[in-house]
Amino acid sequence: MLLYGKINSAFDAVNVKNLKEQWNFRIFENEILTAMEKVIKYLSALVILAMTLPGMANPMSIPDDKAALQLSDTLSFIEYKGKIVDAKTDHPLSFATIAVEGENTATISNSEGNFILKVSKNSKARNIVVSYLGYKNLVFPLKDFSPKKNILRLEPAVIMLNEIVVTPGPAYEIILKVIDNINRNYPGQPNQMTGFYRESIKKRNNYVSLAEAIVDIYKAPYKGMQNDQVRILKGRKGANVKKMDTLLFKLQGGPTTSLLLDIIKNPDIILNRDMLDEYDFKLNGEAMLDGKLNYIISFSPRYAKAILYMGNLYVDVNTYALSAADFHLSLADPVEASKLFIRKKPAGARVVPVFTHYIVKYREQDGKWYFNYAKGEVKFKVKWKKKMFSTNYTTLLEIAITDRRTENVERFKISKRFKSSQIFTETVAAFADKNYWGKYNYIEPDQSIEVAIKKFKRLLRKE
Repeated sequence: MLLYGKINSAFDAVNVKNLKEQWNFRIFENEILTAMEKVIKYLSALVILAMTLPGMANPMSIPDDKAALQLSDTLSFIEYKGKIVDAKTDHPLSFATIAVEGENTATISNSEGNFILKVSKNSKARNIVVSYLGYKNLVFPLKDFSPKKNILRLEPAVIMLNEIVVTPGPAYEIILKVIDNINRNYPGQPNQMTGFYRESIKKRNNYVSLAEAIVDIYKAPYKGMQNDQVRILKGRKGANVKKMDTLLFKLQGGPTTSLLLDIIKNPDIILNRDMLDEYDFKLNGEAMLDGKLNYIISFSPRYAKAILYMGNLYVDVNTYALSAADFHLSLADPVEASKLFIRKKPAGARVVPVFTHYIVKYREQDGKWYFNYAKGEVKFKVKWKKKMFSTNYTTLLEIAITDRRTENVERFKISKRFKSSQIFTETVAAFADKNYWGKYNYIEPDQSIEVAIKKFKRLLRKE
C-alpha cells in the first residue's frame, strides 16, 4: 500500500549511502538534501506507475460471479449513503467509523467524508453510531436514515481549559515532556504482535487493487536503533475489482511500511527534539480518548512553503504519553511534493498528490503504551498531456494489532521477512488459502478493518 519510509531505523543501515542502496530513490541523487527533506521522503509513499498493454488481464482480479453477488446484496441488505462532517465548519471527516449499534457491521468514510453502509434486512438494531478521533460519538436512529444524502454532523469532544487552572505550560513544553518520557512510557523490550493489514487502490470510486493479510510482527524495543520486521502468515487478493485502464499503480513496501507510522519509534517524523523549531505548536484544549483525558496539541509548519506535516497530537495528561496522532502532509507546493511519492511514471503523465491523511493510535496496558493501529491515505491527480480531463487515484493502507506477547520473541529469518522493496499485491498470492478464510473468502472493500478483525479472530485462534 502506501510506502512510509522509515527514519534512521528503517533498516539496520544507518547512513545515507546504505539508505540509497536499499530504497533506490532517484531523489537521493542530490547529495545535499537537508535533514528535513530526508525525513519527509522516508514517510512518503512510493508509487510506481507503468503503462499496461491493451487487453492485458487485470492481475488483481479473482474471477467471480459479480452479478450473483450484487443480487445477493440487494436481497439481503439495505444500502445507505451519506457524509460525515464537522458540525461547526461542515468540513468533511475522513476515516470516521460508522457502525451498526450492537452488531459487527461497520464501514469508514473516505477522504471526502462519504460512506456507504450496508445493513442486513434482518437487523434488529435501532441506531447507527458514528465515531471519530477527537469528536463526540453520534448516535443516530436507523429509522431516520434515508437511502441517500444522509449528512451526519459530529461535535468536537473538547474540554476547554479553565482559565484559573494551572496548566503544565505551553504546548512546546508538553511535547518536550512527551520526548523525555518515551523510555518510561513505551516498552524497552521487543514484542511479538499479530496484525491485520489491508491495502487498496481506487480509480475514482472503483477499486482497482485490493489485498489484505494476517501478519506476524517483530516490534523492536523503543530503545536503540533496531528495526521492526513483518512476515505474512495468510493473505489474499480481492474479487471483483475493476479492470485497470492504461495506467497501472503499484505500491511498494506493503505491511512493513505501515509500521513506519509509529511516530514514537520514528521520532524524526515529528518528535525529534532537533526538529521542533520547524513547527509551531498550540494547545487546543483537552479531549477524552478511550476514557483517558488528553491534551490536544495542534502543530503546523513554521514556514509556509515547507513540505512538512500538520495536524493534532493527543497526549495523555497523566503520563505525557502520545496516545494518538491525526495529521497530513502540507501540499503547499504539490509539484515538489509529488517527487516524494512517485518513484517512476510514464512520459506524458503529470501526477500530483492532492490529499494526504495519516492516523496512528497507541494502547495503554500495565503502565506501558503499545502501537495499536495505523492508517494512511494519499490521493493523486493524474493528468495526461493533450487530454482534457484528469483522473483521481486513491491509495489506502490500514493495520490493526490483534494480539501481543512478550515471551519467546525472536527476529525473523531474512528469507521469511517481507522486504520494503516488495510489492504486496504481487507477493500475497503465495500465502493464499481459501480453506483458511472459509466463508469469509470474499473481501468486502468498504468494511471497517475493526469488523474484519472480529470475523477473523476465530481464524487467528487456529494458528
